[in-house]
Amino acid sequence: MNSDNFGITDQQRDYSVYGLEDNPFPYSPVPDDDPMVYCGQRHATGVIGETVSTLLSTGKSKHLVITGKYGNGKSHTLKYTRSLLRDRDNVVVGYVSQPGDGFLDIYHEFVYDIGFEKLQAFAYEFLAMVTRDITDEEPESPAEMRELVDEGDVLLSEVVPQAIQRMSDVTRFADFARAMIHLVYENTNLYAWQWLTAEGIRYEQRKEMEIHTALDDDTMGVRAFTAMKNLLLELDYTGVFVFVDEFESISRLSAKDEQSTLNSIRHLMDQNSHGLCMLFGCAPEVWQDVMAEYHAFAERIGQEVSLRPLTEEHLHSLVREYLGTMRPEDDLEPFTEESLQYILQRSQGNTRQVLSLCSRVLDKAVDNEAKRINQEFVDSCL
Repeated sequence: MNSDNFGITDQQRDYSVYGLEDNPFPYSPVPDDDPMVYCGQRHATGVIGETVSTLLSTGKSKHLVITGKYGNGKSHTLKYTRSLLRDRDNVVVGYVSQPGDGFLDIYHEFVYDIGFEKLQAFAYEFLAMVTRDITDEEPESPAEMRELVDEGDVLLSEVVPQAIQRMSDVTRFADFARAMIHLVYENTNLYAWQWLTAEGIRYEQRKEMEIHTALDDDTMGVRAFTAMKNLLLELDYTGVFVFVDEFESISRLSAKDEQSTLNSIRHLMDQNSHGLCMLFGCAPEVWQDVMAEYHAFAERIGQEVSLRPLTEEHLHSLVREYLGTMRPEDDLEPFTEESLQYILQRSQGNTRQVLSLCSRVLDKAVDNEAKRINQEFVDSCL
């Protein structure tokens, strides 16, 4: 068969006829890590904003579950909220794509999202605090502390013993303190990172850092999570935000593992009445089951807010916002009112399907040199 029959080409479509630089709608409507567009529903964004603001303004922990059917924007909402918080200097934000096989996986994903460099910076920040107390040096940042160490102006042998002792007192977890401090040593920082992410290291590697325990079950995961949060509060951060997406996947676990996971999250919440905000994205039917079967866990969640299918007003805002990322004009062209009503009807207000349809229809319009996209044209693309 001739490959030309497939129509494979590297020639790009020209969207300039619509005043667009490119197709603004995603081909695979999976939300970006930092979404540029969010057209939320006010009843939902208000509750999310109030939940987040409680921790920011009072330091008190508060939690929320966001429910909605597949494609109605749970992941997009979590990622957009995370993007609003990420640039703040006074909080730490971690995103968990799905809860995995238990709480230890949630902890692992959270630490991985924070990343090695930021975790290492926390270690230097703590060393700077100790250095200011016990020496004449006055490092004000992790970078300044690192420079003092690299230049030999501060000897790690001087400050590390006190730093480990003080961090152990703050976190009530001596092995966690040793692992954090070992992030600043070139020969052990990889082992320390692997231990802190619950990846597991050999006994000999733990021994080199004088770490006596393995971070290998949910109980230890809760302990390490709490230690991390307490360390951050000691460093004057307001708190920690944890976004757990696709929470409905806990329903595929065995009854025993599901209960263990929920109990671990409950214990984490109980041990952290200050400085922690958890937001969950969950399918409504699974959340209903959780509320019915696991009262002790469900009662710890302050509130539930449900994302609804798009209305005509929401759809217009969504399409206008996406088009606006590729041109200055604030209008719906080349989509007509009737075409958007038809797209809303065919998608049943599902955000993912709306974006997929708009992307496909816009490409077809360019290929067919259509001046406007009306209902008949949309129908021909389906």
